[in-house]
Amino acid sequence: MDEMTTGGLPETRRAAWKNDGFFICRGFAEATSCAELWDRAVELARADVAGSDLLPSYVLREPSLDTPRNAPEERASKIFRLHRQEPLFHAFATRPDLLALLAGVLGPDLDCFLSQFIFKHRGTLGQPWHQDAFYFPFDRSPQVGVRLAVTDSREDNSPLWVLPGSHREPVHAVVPDSRENAPFGYVEIVDHGMAEAVPVLMEAGDLLVFHSHLMHRSTDHAGGPVRAAMVWHYAEAGTVDETEARWGRPSPNNDWMPVLRNGQLAPDRAPD
Repeated sequence: MDEMTTGGLPETRRAAWKNDGFFICRGFAEATSCAELWDRAVELARADVAGSDLLPSYVLREPSLDTPRNAPEERASKIFRLHRQEPLFHAFATRPDLLALLAGVLGPDLDCFLSQFIFKHRGTLGQPWHQDAFYFPFDRSPQVGVRLAVTDSREDNSPLWVLPGSHREPVHAVVPDSRENAPFGYVEIVDHGMAEAVPVLMEAGDLLVFHSHLMHRSTDHAGGPVRAAMVWHYAEAGTVDETEARWGRPSPNNDWMPVLRNGQLAPDRAPD
């Protein structure tokens, strides 16, 4: 029997969202879909190293691995802006079952504003404790991230860690990540205890849905297989992006795309 739902979100997930700031949908995507996303991300990373123009997408390199002796996909840290024009990534971003989950949290009018494919190869630095909302100076919150495990996320390959309940915190002050070869934009929360943090272990195809104030991090990838994930971020339609007013320039990562209006797929973004 299906779980009883409130506003399109099962009660157990609604409780986890309220109490913890995240929930996991096991087996949300097929293995073949994950493999297709991986293959396309690798193609883009290789095209980037070859000098191709990927616009509107772009690759952020991994400083500690960005040398010719490594494969192009090892040299990539993240690939941004995939949700509008890359068919595979667009199709997932507008999946009706995914949007139904998000509508249960944010309501029936949604935009997808950011997407990133994340490579974590051996030798990659982890990202310190942070809240995604730090990077989102908007006129309202929360935003919601959905993180698809493209490969398994295990104890031995630098899994994500989260601090349950920290979504109730305001956006904390941060300090820059001062480590050698820290990727651009990494910052760290240093004014909050993290003793209750837990690892998020996922199999390929599992989906993590998380609050933009949730504190999370990854550790340095010292061993084990590659960990890859694809992340899309959503906000309530009508959200005002105040990045330029706050930081003096627009975000190179944000690309506001309507996906849901009045509970229906936005007509101008409906799949062909």
